[in-house]
Amino acid sequence: MYVSYLRRSIFQTGAVSNFSFRMVNWKTRKWNCLELAVCFALLLCIGRPVSAQIRYTVPEGVKRGSVVGNIAKDLGLDTGSLVERRFRIVSGSEEPLFEVNQNNGVLYVHRNIDREELCDESGACLTNLKIVVENPLEIHYVDVEITDVNDHSPKFRETEQHFDIAEHTIAGTRFQVQGAQDPDLGINSVRFYKLNQNDQFDIETRERHEEKIPFIVLKKALDRETQSTHSLVLTAIDGGNPPKSGTLNITVTVLDSNDNRPVFSQETYAVDLKENVPVGTVVIKIKATDLDEGSNGDIEYALGRNLNPKVYEVFQLDSITGEIRVKGKVDYENTQIYKLDVEASDKGQPPLTVESGLMIKIIDVNDNTPDIEVTSVSNIVAENSKPGTVISLISVTDKDSGDNGKVTCSLPHNVPFELKPSFKNNMYSLVTKGHLDREVTSHYEIAITAIDFGQPPLSTFKTLKIEISDVNDNGPQFPQNPLELYLEENNAPGASIFSVTASDRDLDENADITYQIVRNDETQNDMSSFLNINADNGHIHALKSFDFEKVKTFQFQILAKDSGSPPLSSNVTVKVYILDQNDNTPVILSPVSANGSAEGVEEIPRNVNAGHLVTKVRAFDADVGYNGWLLYSLHEITDHTLFGLDRYTGQIRTLRPFTETDEAAHKLTIVVKDNGNVSLSASATVTITVVEPKEAFAASDVKSTVNSEDESNVTFYLIITLGSVSVLFIVSIIVLIAMQCSKSTDYSSKYLQDPNYDGTLCHSIQYRSGDKRYMLVGPRMSIGSTIVPGSNGNTLVVPDRRRTTSGEVRDIKIINVYYERAMGIQLHDNLTKTHKNTLHLNMNNISR
Repeated sequence: MYVSYLRRSIFQTGAVSNFSFRMVNWKTRKWNCLELAVCFALLLCIGRPVSAQIRYTVPEGVKRGSVVGNIAKDLGLDTGSLVERRFRIVSGSEEPLFEVNQNNGVLYVHRNIDREELCDESGACLTNLKIVVENPLEIHYVDVEITDVNDHSPKFRETEQHFDIAEHTIAGTRFQVQGAQDPDLGINSVRFYKLNQNDQFDIETRERHEEKIPFIVLKKALDRETQSTHSLVLTAIDGGNPPKSGTLNITVTVLDSNDNRPVFSQETYAVDLKENVPVGTVVIKIKATDLDEGSNGDIEYALGRNLNPKVYEVFQLDSITGEIRVKGKVDYENTQIYKLDVEASDKGQPPLTVESGLMIKIIDVNDNTPDIEVTSVSNIVAENSKPGTVISLISVTDKDSGDNGKVTCSLPHNVPFELKPSFKNNMYSLVTKGHLDREVTSHYEIAITAIDFGQPPLSTFKTLKIEISDVNDNGPQFPQNPLELYLEENNAPGASIFSVTASDRDLDENADITYQIVRNDETQNDMSSFLNINADNGHIHALKSFDFEKVKTFQFQILAKDSGSPPLSSNVTVKVYILDQNDNTPVILSPVSANGSAEGVEEIPRNVNAGHLVTKVRAFDADVGYNGWLLYSLHEITDHTLFGLDRYTGQIRTLRPFTETDEAAHKLTIVVKDNGNVSLSASATVTITVVEPKEAFAASDVKSTVNSEDESNVTFYLIITLGSVSVLFIVSIIVLIAMQCSKSTDYSSKYLQDPNYDGTLCHSIQYRSGDKRYMLVGPRMSIGSTIVPGSNGNTLVVPDRRRTTSGEVRDIKIINVYYERAMGIQLHDNLTKTHKNTLHLNMNNISR
């Protein structure tokens, strides 16, 4: 049906590889030896890559859907992957002539093809197709030649033509007849003319401007008296199979006229004309002369009748002066050469006419701006794309010719993209040239500028929008690490106690953060098992109520992880400090009766002096600070003048000596209160019996007698217990000294002995920060403690007794077994106002 041949890519990489030609014709054709020699000579001469290109031939007028060729097969592409690789034709805005089938790679006719409508009358009619295949990106070029078929008959512009020929015209005189027009090309155009059988005239054909011009030739002289009119029929026949024809009726009137013809100054004229010249511009002035006189020598000019209709739209001829002027727009891109026939006729009877040819060559000027066509592979580019990633294909065209049609493209310098020129002129690939970071720039608007080489140069630009897609290259970040949480004890189980928030600079799921608590065997006291975190918002809930007296501080880690692929994460350490609340009631340690009640009986001689220590009430509060600072007060007493109570120590002393009138028994009720916001209290009852000195000793003897038997049974067990305790105490002292010697010079939290301790068991909680130790104390403090300069009296610094230059022995003793549960925690600048006030009050009391 049609011709198809394939020119494969030729690459020279040390050796020519993979070169083949294939040619199919509806008529069997064979390569001759000369053609084969030329092909192999080209193979040996080519030294650089040549583009892969396919060329097909298809006749005009074929039906829609007619197969032109199998592009995929000719290119060696896998037909099974054509749809996935987006095998397609990249066309302009007009409806394409051809389409490809993505399932099998067949190129077929998409709409009716009319070669005369698409192409000029001369030269091959080629349609250039750009084939794009992705993954990987490939560009192939297909040329489809539209061959002519004999679908038009020769046609004369006019159905009749009239000639006035003088009877004395000599034999052999030629008269030009209008030629027939046939839009078909080559053999299908007008091939010859024939004239109906007659005795007077014959037909002669001459070629002018590659066209056949018919002439009727007078075979013998005319005799008007014999025959004044001759009717002829001129037939134009093309070379098609079967041939088609058209006719022209010619009427010849025999006259008596002048005997001299006009003569042009040149047999043919040629002139160059720039395009876009103004209307009215004189192109050329033709000149003809006639030797006759009078009307027989007057000459009129006219354009020939056998011209392209465009000539009459663009040019006009002044019949008197012979000037040819511009009538319409002259456009080089529309027509490059105009071929005109001009006639000069005198006014004789009959008039004589002479013909000449005029060729007007249009000179191109730079009047067309470049046109940019963008074929985007993808407008979205991942921020981790490697340099050289192809984003778009840029095709630039300019309708001008020569330097006016040469174009160069450029991009701004401040974008991470560049244009890579293709092997084909005015073809570029837009590729990445640097690192992309969506968090810095999320999109680009690239202005592609195209400038031609004309004088002056013309330019155009096109903006290409490129979006940078996010990848998971940023992990979650916490605002600070570690985080510190101050939590009051006795919190409600299940309530939210803290919230953490991490940020991620990525987008969408890459920034969707989930939280979880890191649980492992090394977690301090395994306290994280009592915590739960909301994975979506980072709210932390305590599953239990914390007790300051059991746990004073612990820490755990929280993992923040995004939802990217692969996910990124980071940890933050949360340090929790439990703050004390006044939730422990003071406990009376002495006096305690046999049944466990806070009651006691004391006997004193009547002859004691004022200030005699009767007894001492001892109490303990598990809380610390103000909450554990105990104050003693007398609630009930029989005689206020006789006994007094020390508010801080709980000592009961006589205020004066006894008199004869004083009662022998006195009952005192002592209330012990802590200093919490809501103070808690406990009470003890002390009964004081005043006896004579002798009775006191006697009572003492009676008691010793009664108790001697019981004590005899207990003595053995007491000795064993004391021995065991002593051994354990000595071992503990040895271990403690060894631990102190093995520790670094950093201060550690210890309880210090108060040499002036006089009965109240108050807590003394110490904290370590850097090279200093801080402690919360009750109403008394160690004499060896010193106030830190600049501390406003809120904290105490305890000098390190382990640092000695004289080698003195460390003297650290634990005096209270109730302090064994206390732990040291670090003080932080963010202590609550209540605790700071507590420290300040402690210092004021100490100063008193």
